[in-house]
Amino acid sequence: MIITMAVVLSYSANGQTCTCESNFEWVKKTFENNDAGFQYIINKKGEAAYDIHNQLMLEKIKAAKTSTECSKLLYEWLTFFRFGHIGIERLINETPDTQDVPQTVQNPETWKVDIPQFEKYISEKIVADYEGIWETGAYKIGIKKDGVNYVGFIIESDVDGWREPGLVKLKIEQDGDKLKTTYYMRDHSPVISGEPEWMGNNCLQAGAQTLKRLKPLFQDDPSVEHYFKFMDSRTPYLETLNETTLYLRIPSFDHNEKHAIDSVIFANKEHILKTENLIIDIRNGTGGSDVSYHELLPFLYTNPIRTVGVEFLSTVQNNQRFLDFATDPEYQDFFDEATRQQLKDYYEKLSNNLGEFVDLSGESVSITQFDTVYEYPKNVGIIINKGNGSTDEQFLLAAKQSKKVKLFGATTFGALDISNMYSIDSPCKEFRLWYCLSRSMRLPDMAIDDIGLQPDYYLDKTIPQYKWVEFVNDVLNHH
Repeated sequence: MIITMAVVLSYSANGQTCTCESNFEWVKKTFENNDAGFQYIINKKGEAAYDIHNQLMLEKIKAAKTSTECSKLLYEWLTFFRFGHIGIERLINETPDTQDVPQTVQNPETWKVDIPQFEKYISEKIVADYEGIWETGAYKIGIKKDGVNYVGFIIESDVDGWREPGLVKLKIEQDGDKLKTTYYMRDHSPVISGEPEWMGNNCLQAGAQTLKRLKPLFQDDPSVEHYFKFMDSRTPYLETLNETTLYLRIPSFDHNEKHAIDSVIFANKEHILKTENLIIDIRNGTGGSDVSYHELLPFLYTNPIRTVGVEFLSTVQNNQRFLDFATDPEYQDFFDEATRQQLKDYYEKLSNNLGEFVDLSGESVSITQFDTVYEYPKNVGIIINKGNGSTDEQFLLAAKQSKKVKLFGATTFGALDISNMYSIDSPCKEFRLWYCLSRSMRLPDMAIDDIGLQPDYYLDKTIPQYKWVEFVNDVLNHH
């Protein structure tokens, strides 16, 4: 869950005064009493480290002058425990007199440029470098060399605060013997990253920002076009790379995508079972639901798949979730009668063990077995990166147990040990805190949170991202 901006720092609601400090005390107490990962981290890092963290954060929170500061500080406090499966969400819309205006907005940097003259200069370029006219999101920007550095400035934009041509949107500067990139966000806050990564001749990846060249366009590697087809797809699909290899793109394991994933698999089942190699690309996934990948497992299967279970922390607040699912009319279309009864049984079991971790399934490890080990696909390469966490990682834990499977790419995000997110609103109805109800029984022997899962084949920075599929294809076809 990502952090969003908070609002009014102090006002009265339901008879109480709401401040950043009071919100912090509520977040702290709620998290300490209910989050399934709290005590694990305290045992790991120590009470002394936690006390120091609280003291430092409280000093910052007392000095907070804007709602943006408060929101960021509440989230910063949470990151002592982990970076995934936590969050602070804003519940109250800002009004003009309570919006935070960053100081950088008051005096935004501009770069004096004659845009028609710049466009003429760009049209005559014959060498592909940073200079050019680029598009990123709602911004059309020019990039011009300035000494040893480069400046990116607004040419056109409909975004409030960025309509004036010449406003500096991007800088690429020498930083010792390296380059650094500064990209100014919508609120003019700077985000610093390393040297932009070239993807062919007409695309740059600057941190999290993708810039596509508008002018001048240069001849490009076909792999770049394929890469953007892969990454821009919002729905799963399968295509033939060559006579021995199929490519399956799955952008998300969200529960709502299960039908689409299953449809692609079922429609191409015979093709998959007759093809030697299968590449599954899950880069930049969203997590989701384990059921979304279940129909993939038979194609990967070579031996029983062991899945370590989770324990739920029983508290009055946490247990209410199960009772709500079982009895609230809001959820009656989600669960059948048998499931609702099971949820009631879970609630009873949890309520009888307050303050303890409870294994609701009754087994610490479940084993998945299928009747058939398919001859094809013989080799399965799964492409991963830092954008994969949660359910993506649960899928990888299952897939890695197959003799057919190898992981390619970069280490995943690491957000799986503490899971089953739940939310609760603050007393002032100003914030919503997201925390977790369950803890994996893999801990502490096989921790994944903030560590991630490593690939079998690490694709280093000398292999551009748009070449990853080609690399995996070469490995699978020359094993």
